[in-house]
Amino acid sequence: MNESPGVGPHPQPWPSGDNYDPLLLEKGDARNVVDKYRYWTVDAIKADLDTTRLPFEVAIENFQHDFNIGTIVRNANAFNARAVHIIGKRHWNKRGAMVTDLYMHVHYHDSVESFVTAMKNQGNAIIGVDILPGAVPIDEVLFEEDTVLVFGGEGPGLTDEMQQSCRFITKINQFGSTRSMNVGVASGIAMHKIAASLT
Repeated sequence: MNESPGVGPHPQPWPSGDNYDPLLLEKGDARNVVDKYRYWTVDAIKADLDTTRLPFEVAIENFQHDFNIGTIVRNANAFNARAVHIIGKRHWNKRGAMVTDLYMHVHYHDSVESFVTAMKNQGNAIIGVDILPGAVPIDEVLFEEDTVLVFGGEGPGLTDEMQQSCRFITKINQFGSTRSMNVGVASGIAMHKIAASLT
């Protein structure tokens, strides 16, 4: 079993085109990218993804330096979200993102208020994802274009200010004994749901 997602140096003759990185062609491409993007530059991959982005965005509240942000960003890349918004602290642990943040449009907002203003200006509907009283089961939601899914920090969930700014809040039904699931896992489920609604 091959433990590395990468490939070795490209055999000669090399393919031509500005999308290829000569260093990767020469040395090999160890990145975790789909075969289509082997040996491509980061800029070329990002530009190509821009042609097929799904019309939804993702936001994460980062007031407690949540270690799950990297996972959420990686999920946003997997479902080709249009953009990622980080609200609060600009610094976050990028290890979990596995460099997928390089292929995303990441925007920073100092506060919930500035984020909400930006979303209103863009015409995005803010939909919270959290297990809260009155939250709509995600299986009952038919997501529309220009939605931004917002996730709170691990533990505290969405802040009160963010809850009040959401058009509505949706929850993922659970069937076991735990009250909640990891926010990184929840983000993947929610993004799969919205991607299925929009494709």
